[in-house]
Amino acid sequence: MTTTLIDLEVGAIIDAYRTCEFVTLGADGTPLTWPTAAWRQPDGTLLVTTSLAFAQKALNVRRDGRVALLFSDPTGSGRIDTPQVFVSGTATCPDEIRTGPDEAADYWRMLFERQPHSRNYLRAPGRWLMDWYYLRLFITVTPTQVEVRPPLAKLTAAEQPAPATPAATDLPGADLIARFPSAVLGARDASGAPLLVRTRPWATTDGFAIAMEATDGIVPGEASLLVHRHDDQLNAMHNALIRGELRADGDRWTMVPRKVVEPAGSGRISDAFRTLRAARRSTARYLKRRGLARPRVQWDQFQTLATPENDA
Repeated sequence: MTTTLIDLEVGAIIDAYRTCEFVTLGADGTPLTWPTAAWRQPDGTLLVTTSLAFAQKALNVRRDGRVALLFSDPTGSGRIDTPQVFVSGTATCPDEIRTGPDEAADYWRMLFERQPHSRNYLRAPGRWLMDWYYLRLFITVTPTQVEVRPPLAKLTAAEQPAPATPAATDLPGADLIARFPSAVLGARDASGAPLLVRTRPWATTDGFAIAMEATDGIVPGEASLLVHRHDDQLNAMHNALIRGELRADGDRWTMVPRKVVEPAGSGRISDAFRTLRAARRSTARYLKRRGLARPRVQWDQFQTLATPENDA
């Protein structure tokens, strides 16, 4: 199937982004958003991949194919005042474990070029420690709606929210919201499809307040706030998701937080080891539930793509 919703101009904007925010719907309907890399394919679809260690987004897609992507953090793109691009669509994810680049060679070449430190995973002892990273599931997104949005406006001194009260700082995730200049709200529209909006929430005694103008088309219900960052070479990553309930509150919305999921990013060595151990265990569980032996990664094919002279 070929789609032409993404024209050349919008495609160039998407291609410049190093990451996007990708949302799927959890079993309870909560929009669950995580940063990822996306590759625009010749037929107009978008390719997103996930390792077996973080397969939940793939499982969500197999249950409900409604997804959305938001290209809103231009770090590393070299572009100033880059427009945001919101893509709503439907996704498919076959239960096929990819052990090599396959038809996604351009996607992997892009990752090795933009994230040069990942080339180290291909050397010993990285191969033993990081094989889970290369055992991938492919998610193909067919766009049904594409919207170009202006960059998030910079706040003037007068527009800065007042400091949070002591009670507000006790909210789950309040420290994260305070440390990041913006967050991505994941919610749903009246049809139940996921929506994404980059906004600047602030802590109140009731929850995280969100300006009404940032939430056009969104309805109350289960929601989430994603914070994430990376440097120009897709290193120094930190991401966390705050889950809760979005409520209409007069001239603004309030997201009442319940839970924080923070898989990585403290910067501590101990945190990195915990993340690595958890990833290997999650991969083993995925394979065990399907009665599968651990596949062997096609290291030579990845090594060929990672060789600097093969950079595009």
